[in-house]
Amino acid sequence: MSLRVTVAAPFRRTGGERVGENEFVVDLSLKRDWFTPDQAKRLVDIAVSEGLVDRDDGDLVATFDPREVSMPEEFQPDESVLQQRSTFQRVLDAVTGTGVEKQEAVAAMNRLQADLGVSIEAAGVLYARRRGVDVDDLAERALGDL
Repeated sequence: MSLRVTVAAPFRRTGGERVGENEFVVDLSLKRDWFTPDQAKRLVDIAVSEGLVDRDDGDLVATFDPREVSMPEEFQPDESVLQQRSTFQRVLDAVTGTGVEKQEAVAAMNRLQADLGVSIEAAGVLYARRRGVDVDDLAERALGDL
């Protein structure tokens, strides 16, 4: 969640859902002093890969409403927002977000991987689909990881 809050901050400052990519980097690095400029650029890449923003002609466009993100007064992102989650982690998050225990989901995915001889990402996508969890975007990403 802190990734979404971090990404929302520059949009909330401008009051819109579109901000220049350079302005976004300056906001996070120089105005807020949360990151170095290089780290802020990495955050842009992560936000794009996570589907939180789209790039459009030098601008970043939020794919969510930044005004609806709750931002505590003293919010300070931690370094974990600069780590890109693997496809498996994203599938696991989607599954556990529906109430399935993490240990149960991982065990089931490991069984599928062993039984079918597929990658852990493919097993995760199959497990999620069997449980009715929408992971179509992650299925495409898992295919790309093969």
